[in-house]
This record gives sequence, structure tokens and C-alpha cells, in this order.
Amino acid sequence: MTHGPKPRVTLKLATSLDGKIALANGQSKWITGPESRAEVHRMRAAHQAILTGIGTILADDPEFTARTDPPAERQPDLIILDRQGRMPMTAKVFAEPSRQVVLRASKDLAAALSGYETVMIEAGAEIAASALKAGIVDRIEWFRAPIVLGGDGLGVFAGLGLESLELAPIFQRTGVIERGADLQESYEQVR
Repeated sequence: MTHGPKPRVTLKLATSLDGKIALANGQSKWITGPESRAEVHRMRAAHQAILTGIGTILADDPEFTARTDPPAERQPDLIILDRQGRMPMTAKVFAEPSRQVVLRASKDLAAALSGYETVMIEAGAEIAASALKAGIVDRIEWFRAPIVLGGDGLGVFAGLGLESLELAPIFQRTGVIERGADLQESYEQVR
């Protein structure tokens, strides 16, 4: 880890066409197809750390590893935001003995990312919205599956509390790639 300038932060999103990350009952595995998931593993391998929240760990018990072929040289550190100490020590994230898992009680996202040059955020709507509000997201990689979950599905972002359009974060699309039946859209922050 290095200390210094703010890290380059990629927000990874995987949604339905209508911007939902799960059904109303929380079911989300798997919205996107195998080609998108393979690309996410390659993206994880290219980042020093992954940031997620305890809600994602408790809901899905993901491994958050970079499973690539050939195998990644090292696994990214995993930063888990857990203000209430709910992290189960039996979680799959502890299965990789060589990987560093960092638990942070911090509510300040910038502080939680300190010491890293590249971080990928893979989290729920609250953390995704908090990252946008904090202005730390440099890039969005948005994987959209060709399904519609409807208005009762869980949205990709929690509220941003915007009072005018001029305050909305703006991103410029820099690419669109087909990943099987899904689309991967890449965006860079404008403001």
C-alpha cells in the first residue's frame, strides 16, 4: 500500500435494464451472465483493493476474489465497511489465506480507501450513492442484463439528496461492449 494522493476509484454496477440490483425479496444471483462475471474478475485483478459493505457480505456471502485464467498474481485486498461489528468470521472472504481483509468502521469513504492507488467499489445502493455524493468515483463500469425487474426491485443507487439538476454528478460514456447477452458501459467522471 502507498500513502498519498486519492486512489483512482471504479464503481462497478450490475443491474437489470431498469437499473435494479435485486428483486424486492433481495434475490440477485445472478442478474448478469457468465461473460460479464468473467470480466468483473479481470477488473478485480487490476485493482489493489475492493470496497464493499457488510450488507453485501451478509446478503450474498461472496468471495470477492479475482478468479482469472491464468490465475491472478495476487488477490486484491478487501475493505469491508462494518460500523456495527456484524462481520461473521465464517464468511467466504476469509477462505483465501494470502488475502488481506480490512474491516473499517469509518463512515467517511475517503478515509476507508486511504493507502491505495486503485480501488473498485462493489456494493449496494447505499455505498454506491455515498461514493457519488463524496465525489470519489472516477469511473463507472455498468453491466446491464437484458431483463426487467420492475418498480418493486431494489434500485442501484440510494437517494442522493439533490435539490437541482446542476448538482447531479455527470459522467461521459467512453465505451460500450457486448458481454454475451449483457452490455458493459464505461463512463468517466466529468463533474
